Amino acid sequence: MFVFNSSQSRELPKWKPVYDGHLPARQKVGLKEVHLLRNNDNPNEVILLFSAEDLDKAKAFIASDDVHQTMQRAGVSDKPDIYFLK
Repeated sequence: MFVFNSSQSRELPKWKPVYDGHLPARQKVGLKEVHLLRNNDNPNEVILLFSAEDLDKAKAFIASDDVHQTMQRAGVSDKPDIYFLK
């Protein structure tokens, strides 16, 4: 099972340390980063693919206030496109 996330960041140098600092929270719910990519045509777009041990836990985590606050601190400038994949 996987979680795909595509979002825009105003400042990627600001985004990365905030994202890295949130690793323990992702690990706690069983999300493991598979790929971290940037769109070649739009370098402010970050694309993430995670493996997920439990999609229900992943969905609850993504919907949490903690994740939304972390995205705001990281400078995410749009509503991310998120897909839960089997």
